[in-house]
Amino acid sequence: MRQQQAMLFEKPAVRGRLVRQPPVENGKAVITAAPARKKRAAAVKRVRKRGRKRTASGPRLFLPRKPPASRAYGGAAYQLGLQLGREDTPPAPPEGESELRGLLNRRWTARVKERGLAGYPWGRYHAAAAGYVRGFFAGMGRPAPDWVPLPTERSVAVIVTAKNEERTIAAVLKEAGRLTDETYVIVNGSIDGTFRQARAASRAIVLSYPQALGHDVGRAIGAKLARADILLFTDGDMPIPAEQLVPFVHGIEQGLDVALNNIHPYLGSFGRQDSVTIMKQFLNMALGRPDLKAGSLTAVPHALSRRAVETLGLELLAVPPKAQALALLQKLRVGHAGRVNVIRGNKRRKLNSGRRNPVASMIVGDHLEALKLATDRLGERLIYPDMLRKRRYIGGDA
Repeated sequence: MRQQQAMLFEKPAVRGRLVRQPPVENGKAVITAAPARKKRAAAVKRVRKRGRKRTASGPRLFLPRKPPASRAYGGAAYQLGLQLGREDTPPAPPEGESELRGLLNRRWTARVKERGLAGYPWGRYHAAAAGYVRGFFAGMGRPAPDWVPLPTERSVAVIVTAKNEERTIAAVLKEAGRLTDETYVIVNGSIDGTFRQARAASRAIVLSYPQALGHDVGRAIGAKLARADILLFTDGDMPIPAEQLVPFVHGIEQGLDVALNNIHPYLGSFGRQDSVTIMKQFLNMALGRPDLKAGSLTAVPHALSRRAVETLGLELLAVPPKAQALALLQKLRVGHAGRVNVIRGNKRRKLNSGRRNPVASMIVGDHLEALKLATDRLGERLIYPDMLRKRRYIGGDA
């Protein structure tokens, strides 16, 4: 055995796997090198790249190239959607694209309710939806667009804020256009071609401000302009596939007023979390909603109902933690609806990276404002009563 170990160390330059063969006559083991498994290395490389899809301009999308759930269903959901779409093809389709999309979405929503297609697993929904769109247009003898039908008859608007995002804004608007015809882009403080790219990439309503407004003020401006029943918010630096935005619309359709992004699965251990993440969790816990964890209106994507916009007001929407605190205090329905890993896709900038960066300090300050709003309404201890201390015996409050 020691002789065998010695021979292993005598050949450190041998590459590949070491293979022991039966001892020869002199009693020593023969060690040969098998060729390295190049195919395995290539497979590992493919696994690492799985789920990363790049557009021509370079932004990273967060959807696998082939939805795994559709494979799990063996194409049955897609075939069902194809059949239903052919059955629902109108004999005399409307001429306008918006009218045709509205008709398709209404009939699709009826099918969703009839067949119970909405909700998890979402792969089944998306496979059936893709088949439905193809079948709907095949019945008319037309090529199918890449629309993603929504499980609601209510109108939906997408609001995008952008600053110096000329490389990604076209991809963002392409995904928004797959969902709805009503899109608003708030370009602010840009010194590149973001405005020009936004105008060229879609038929969205684009507003441009020479000064930087901040994401939150931009979203409030978009909420002021939008007339839709459901408002879906995202940013111009993250091209999130339309399929991953559908659950937020579905959350509002199911009764939520505030549909948040559940980023908890993408956070590290508590000791590795930054001050912003800790403040998000602290605010939710202080208001009696520990189930929300780090869910926050500060993060995108998220969606609001028309009731939430009217209850909270545009001024409060400019400070998302305050808006979230008031939503909880007013007993609006707040909850997680979707799960998108925006931590991985968040663009690194000088203002939002490093310890105690300006953006983090601003967000922590926003949460302090939210706590002040809550204490003004609930008292200094918020929802936590002081049942043991008899403070009046020492001249304090009861």
